[in-house]
Amino acid sequence: MSALTKIQIDELQTQLRNRQAKLLEEIRDKLARSGDQHYIDLSGRVTDLGDESVADMLADLEAAQVDRQINEVRDIEAAQARIKTGEYGVCIDCSENIAFNRLQAYPSAKRCIRCQEQREKQYAGEGQHSL
Repeated sequence: MSALTKIQIDELQTQLRNRQAKLLEEIRDKLARSGDQHYIDLSGRVTDLGDESVADMLADLEAAQVDRQINEVRDIEAAQARIKTGEYGVCIDCSENIAFNRLQAYPSAKRCIRCQEQREKQYAGEGQHSL
């Protein structure tokens, strides 16, 4: 069970709701601005293969950013679910309490700093491509 007070949880829940609203707004704006029309505008102006590859790269970067934002929204939803079940603020790996200052900096944290550092070391480089 979390050692967080109701006031602390309320503060963190407000942070989560505010961040979620901002992310959803940014995602909607990006999807409305981009899509096929944005790519058509960029690719319609290209004059050589180099310009075309830049247009492709910009479209890919936009899609990657939206994907990252969607994943962050999912993390926020998971944190909100943990609040409802009383599991918020407890590390999913070691079951120790997550420090309040860590949650203030990263309200959707599901691991204490020690377990997160250990996980990052264990999975460092995973998913990175090499030439």
